Amino acid sequence: MRKGIHPENYRLVAFKDMSNDEVFLTKSTADTKETLEVDGVEYPLVKLEISRTSHPFYTGKAKFLDTAGRIDKFKNKYKKFSKVEKKEEE
Repeated sequence: MRKGIHPENYRLVAFKDMSNDEVFLTKSTADTKETLEVDGVEYPLVKLEISRTSHPFYTGKAKFLDTAGRIDKFKNKYKKFSKVEKKEEE
């Protein structure tokens, strides 16, 4: 590996999932101005919107959309507009 191309400022950083308040520590070079105290030690804080603890793929709580029902609702809602256009063309 080439020398001098990797960052030198790796340190423990607290990552906080804001959707469920889960906190995990890992090494990172991420810049942040906020800090968080975990077990009596203060760490730089990076806030996340979603992580492995809240993402449906990892939690197994995936939401399935009823796409067929949604398409039918859309077609029914706008069916009246298609008739108006046909009358104007005649």
